[in-house]
Amino acid sequence: MADLHSAGHRRGVVCAPHAAAVEAGRAILAEGGNALEAMVAMAATIAAVYPHMNHLGGDGFWLIREPSGRVRAVMAPGPAGRNARPELYRDYETVPTRGPLAALTVPGAIGGWMLALQAANANGGKLPLDVLLSNASGHARDGYRVTRSQNQLTENHLAELKDVPGFAATFLVDGKVPAVGTTLKQQALAATLEQLAHAGLDDFYRGDIGREIAADLERIGSPVTREDLHRYEAKIAEPLRADLSAGTVYNTGAPTQGIASLMILALFDRLGVTEGESFDHIHSLVEATKRAIRTRDRAVTDPAFLAHPLGRYLEPRFIADEAMKIDRRKAARWPLAPGEGDTIWMGSADASGLVVSYIQSLYWEFGSGCVLPATGVLMQNRGASSSLQSGALNPLMPGRLPIHTLNPALAVLRDGRIIAYGCMGGDGQPQTQSALFTRYVTFGQPLADAIDRPRWVLGRTWGAARTSLCLEPRFDGNLIDALANAGHEVEVLDDAYSDVMGHAGAVVLHKDGTCEGAHDPRADGGAAGV
Repeated sequence: MADLHSAGHRRGVVCAPHAAAVEAGRAILAEGGNALEAMVAMAATIAAVYPHMNHLGGDGFWLIREPSGRVRAVMAPGPAGRNARPELYRDYETVPTRGPLAALTVPGAIGGWMLALQAANANGGKLPLDVLLSNASGHARDGYRVTRSQNQLTENHLAELKDVPGFAATFLVDGKVPAVGTTLKQQALAATLEQLAHAGLDDFYRGDIGREIAADLERIGSPVTREDLHRYEAKIAEPLRADLSAGTVYNTGAPTQGIASLMILALFDRLGVTEGESFDHIHSLVEATKRAIRTRDRAVTDPAFLAHPLGRYLEPRFIADEAMKIDRRKAARWPLAPGEGDTIWMGSADASGLVVSYIQSLYWEFGSGCVLPATGVLMQNRGASSSLQSGALNPLMPGRLPIHTLNPALAVLRDGRIIAYGCMGGDGQPQTQSALFTRYVTFGQPLADAIDRPRWVLGRTWGAARTSLCLEPRFDGNLIDALANAGHEVEVLDDAYSDVMGHAGAVVLHKDGTCEGAHDPRADGGAAGV
């Protein structure tokens, strides 16, 4: 078990939701690697040991703060395959969430790793790819232990996953859910990681690995083709930004919901709440969330199809108008359509000034459930967020990017601190980001406390779809009563540290050059540094 909080490091720090990923990142820093190299090692390892949350068949988004002070985004979502035409789905009312027809988008994550390593090299990175991937291939080859969350989520979704191609052979034992602590191996994935280490990451799309992936996808009936893989490239983009009283916050643009995360913080900043953990604090963030999610659902789509640049929703006049619509005493009507998500967020920072916020996902737990036999790649089901309805904002269309709940966050504060922070969990991601940021930055709580304290979530994260305001039971009873009396449909959960709240983390590069990291007691990871 990794420590949940780690501070005072002179060379660098990492945090992740699994202890093996924490150790992989720490080891790279100890070898002299930079924060980007550490993150690639962690991204590979977490796919091998936390496969229910992310894999090589998923997507990824990066925010990178360079030593020069420049902040850039690496956008690595995969578009729908060329055969993902509506007529392929004419027998369905909605896009299937499991199976080959759910595996309809190109896996973008590895393309993001490629751009991250280019940035790593530009910032003095020198470690070879085989060193960065060796920890991951070792866990895949020699085995990893099934965590509580993998056991629980396999149990919860067994009926819909057990007959999906490749799933039972990879993630069940004799057709049954593996117990917590069972050792599972992903031998084909290990061979893929070793091949990538030898041939280069580009092999995933345009080499032997790409050919194997395409052949297996064709065999099971996925709409993704060899040409789709061959043409795929991740992109560098300018992040969205919002200027707050404490500093500048950054997040990713379309097709992610980064706009929602920034809007919540901008609205809250405008409201001028003065007391942390008060009714005003929690209620104001919940009400800001409602405004932000409405805007997200009206505006966010494939960036090539945006009606307006998303930055307009962060302009002072728009934020002021939206803030005026928030009643400081009463809850606005809810709900909207729920979102879903299964994801990991990880952070890293080093003494050179590199700070990295990274999120990697399959969308739902285990994604499409399809494990490709030749490569061991577990395919995402991100395309299930596309609509088969004519006139929809995010329609299913070959080559089109589906909307993403993923959004990594980063802040550059006026006092000199730089923070990378984030969370997994669908619609809960912007809400947990706002809880963490306001607790740590606005109200000055210690980093570990800001992550540990009881949380709330409105709507769906990962678990049963809910429309209520879910609260962990550690909140003060008077506060819970006040929220209910204001018109919130309050549901107090049973677990003091509930998985419904997602898994949050943060790393901080302090003004004096020391690094600090913390991760969530709700997860299986922690933080470590050198």
